[in-house]
Amino acid sequence: MRRWKQATCGLAALALTGGLFAATATTASGQPESGGSASAAAEPLAENTENAANAENYAWQNAQIAGGGFVPSIVFNRSEPDLVYARTDIGGAYRWNEQGQEWIPLLDHVGWDDWGYSGVASIATDPVDPDRVYAAVGSYTNDWDPNNGAILRSADRGETWQTTELPFKVGGNMPGRGMGERLAVDPHDNDVLYFGAPSGNGLWRSTDAGVTWQEVTAFPNPGDYAIDPNDATGYLSDVIGVVWVTFDPRGGSPGSPTRTIYAGVADLEQSVYRSTDGGTSWEPVPGAPTGFLPHKGVLDEETGDLYVTTSDDPGPYDGTDGEVWSLDTATGAWTDISPVPSGSDRYFGFSGLTVDRSNPGTLMVTGYSSWWPDTQIFRSTDGGATWTRAWEWTSYPNRDKRYEVDVSAVPWLDNGTTPQPPEENPKLGWMTEGLEIDPFDPDRMMYGTGATLYGTTELTNWDSDQTLTVEPMVTGLEETAVNDLAAPPGGVEVLSGLGDVGGFRHTDVGQVPATSFPTFGTTTSLDFAESNPSWVVRVGNHVGDGTAPTIGFSTDGGANWFQGTRPVESANGGTVAAAADGSGFVWAPSGTAVYRTEGFGQSWTQSQGIPQGARVEADRTDPDLFYGFHQGTFYVSTDGGATFAASPATGLPSGEARFAAVAGARGDVWLAGGTGLWHSTDAGQSFTRVAGVQADTIGFGAAAPGADYPALYSSGVVDGVRGIYRSVDAGQSWERINDDEHQWAWTGAAITGDPDVYGRVYVSTNGRGVIYGEPSGG
Repeated sequence: MRRWKQATCGLAALALTGGLFAATATTASGQPESGGSASAAAEPLAENTENAANAENYAWQNAQIAGGGFVPSIVFNRSEPDLVYARTDIGGAYRWNEQGQEWIPLLDHVGWDDWGYSGVASIATDPVDPDRVYAAVGSYTNDWDPNNGAILRSADRGETWQTTELPFKVGGNMPGRGMGERLAVDPHDNDVLYFGAPSGNGLWRSTDAGVTWQEVTAFPNPGDYAIDPNDATGYLSDVIGVVWVTFDPRGGSPGSPTRTIYAGVADLEQSVYRSTDGGTSWEPVPGAPTGFLPHKGVLDEETGDLYVTTSDDPGPYDGTDGEVWSLDTATGAWTDISPVPSGSDRYFGFSGLTVDRSNPGTLMVTGYSSWWPDTQIFRSTDGGATWTRAWEWTSYPNRDKRYEVDVSAVPWLDNGTTPQPPEENPKLGWMTEGLEIDPFDPDRMMYGTGATLYGTTELTNWDSDQTLTVEPMVTGLEETAVNDLAAPPGGVEVLSGLGDVGGFRHTDVGQVPATSFPTFGTTTSLDFAESNPSWVVRVGNHVGDGTAPTIGFSTDGGANWFQGTRPVESANGGTVAAAADGSGFVWAPSGTAVYRTEGFGQSWTQSQGIPQGARVEADRTDPDLFYGFHQGTFYVSTDGGATFAASPATGLPSGEARFAAVAGARGDVWLAGGTGLWHSTDAGQSFTRVAGVQADTIGFGAAAPGADYPALYSSGVVDGVRGIYRSVDAGQSWERINDDEHQWAWTGAAITGDPDVYGRVYVSTNGRGVIYGEPSGG
């Protein structure tokens, strides 16, 4: 998922030492442990107890989309069957529920101030004590994330967590996030963990089950590879670092640290290191492959072979070449076992790597960056001496496949299109960096893609030339970034504007929609005509190289779409508003002027009196009335968006704000500016500030029983407490309806109540999909 939330904090200089880092450890809800010391353990908080004034108990669920983002890694526990974890780059971590065949989210407690903790750079499950699990969290190593990274630790399989902040940042959504695993638990002494750090921060070790961490000063190479050292944003110029740690448990004994450890470093010359004295000293492994980056390193403990997949890019998008190598750890001999020889049709790098623990010598790798015509997966049953492929060319453009993909459970994955052969939908995948065979069941395999998590329970069909079925194993894992929400009255429950996958029309939030919105991949804004709610408009940006206009219209509530035209060639993204009766639309594209159209966008005229960069909305009653806001000034149009005039209202926020008009009341507008909440009843000519409320979003839903004004909903701060809030008395009082275990990191893009169901609210997240809540039992 290529969703970046930028922060405004500068990058602080950090001085690293080899001494013990006694960071403040915190509980799951972010409260400091007693004594403020990393070595002082406290009971994790199970639920919010601060806000006794909660309106009522709310039940929170996802509007079912099923996936929608990149799953970099799946990790099986080695000692307990069916204990599986998955990590995502912006949507937290999950644990597999075998009985329900679904994923359980584990990091919904992450709050607004620590939103970066929803990016998981690595996860490790304890092979000795299966109740223990660890996660390395933090979204960006540049200044987009203002906070340092952290190691989260749990003694109850992720039900509750404690936190140790690191003295550097961690990049769960940075380049190289599919490499790994960076975090590993010693299989003999499970109080010992290692973490391979990014940004040149080296290798770190904990000897007290993740409470405190110390840099391994003897580790000689923190890595030097960056994609583009000259990138001023810091996104491509960051050093990828130490990317995986692998223990060799042979010859060790329980209770004593494992003696032999391997580590992979993003370095084109010296990429694989080994310690034979429990991590005290390290040396490069002689003869290790050069010229490529080591994405993963996995040891087949029965054969003694260490396998390494490599690429010329850290991924997860790019990579034009790579190799697969094996190290005979007994003799020290390296062998190039690449499934595709150099100089042939090898146009991709290798990353995904797994061994079959039930069948020594069986391994699988992925050509993760093979986008066309599809990803490629390779399998060997003889230690890499020979390979078979998931698909082979026959007579171009035809392919012979060992699999069929069944997406009936998530039908939108076929994109609703039939591409020109040899491409086909649904695809086997892309960005396939995480691939794992179940260590207890050689027939079960799972792998992540850029849009879902696929799997099969028929893997050994591969070896007998029988077709195996690949299907989404993604129920419960919701990983979309939500830019906008709209809840029209009537049969459509909610419309969502999403990053990368367009968005969805939900007529039943408990069911996965059949199709996603077409034509352009990211929807930045959408709206419907209040008195004609089947008329919908959306705008956005292409993901990739699309050229079609990035504005779409629907006259059946978002079920089918047709394209308008661009007012200018550069018009993309921004915000859009529909007149109350659908007679016209106003579009404020990103980076260009505001425009209006009558009809469905076949011709446009530039709006006058409103600046470039303004956010636009429509009055929900008067079709001639449109609003805009930019840098502290509110703008009003009374002629359908042809001309705008600046309102005389003062005291509004100078930065970004979100605002919306109330249905059924002309000129009734609420504006949420982060630093406050303002209300106008005269079409924006004047505003009154609501005391005690700092709102980031504002939305409306069905009125409470006996009330004649819509319920208000907001993500914000009331009397100093961050939460999701509801008011049933036109903003006079507010009650928090979520708790500290349901925060979903950043929820600042959009919120809306349901106009037909009192109490139901839809909340945007930046990686956990569309969350909806309603009073328990209601």
